[in-house]
Parts: sequence; structure tokens; C-alpha cells
Amino acid sequence: NYAADASGGSNYGPSNPDYLKKVEARIDTFLKAHPYLTRKEVPSELVTASGSGLDPHIPVNAAYVQINRVASARKVPAERIRKIVDSLLENPVTGPAVVNVLKLNVALEEITE
Repeated sequence: NYAADASGGSNYGPSNPDYLKKVEARIDTFLKAHPYLTRKEVPSELVTASGSGLDPHIPVNAAYVQINRVASARKVPAERIRKIVDSLLENPVTGPAVVNVLKLNVALEEITE
């Protein structure tokens, strides 16, 4: 619900067996919605948790791998979705380009209303 008091990490380390099971389950779920991808193509940012779970951005590749699914669900050509993603790229001072998920969702709502 995006309340700051509801945020927080799981405190699971990357070698914790319980955490690894959760990540594997998330990958399985993601692949059901994205059958055109292989396990290696699933961006780790989409199946692992951040420290707070409230990050407003995803890496560009994490947005790109979802374009086909979003286009199909919204009945919009994939190329149109890609152009929207590309128009919302943010280049931080350090690190890779990212996409603000809220801005992307607002833009998608505007074209499919």
C-alpha cells in the first residue's frame, strides 16, 4: 500500500535456501505470464526484492521484456508500447537507464482509455 511503515527488507541473504526457493517460485510465475522468455532472460530485478520493496523504477531491460505481454493485454501494437517506454527513459548520474513505473502506467492508461 506504499505506506512507508510497511516497507522493509526480508533480511534473507542471497544464499539463504528459503530465499532461493522464493526467487525460483517468482521466476516460474513470471515465465507463465511471459512464455516467450527463457529462465536466463528473466531480469533478476523482477524476481528479487529490494531493500524496501517500494522502488519507483525498474531497469530498462526489465521494462522491455514485458512489452509483448503488456501490448497483448492492452490490445496495442508492441512497437507503440516500446516507444512509450523509450520516451520515459531516465538516465541517472550514475548507473544504467531506468523507467519510472508509475509514469509508464499513467502513459499506458492514457493510450488505452
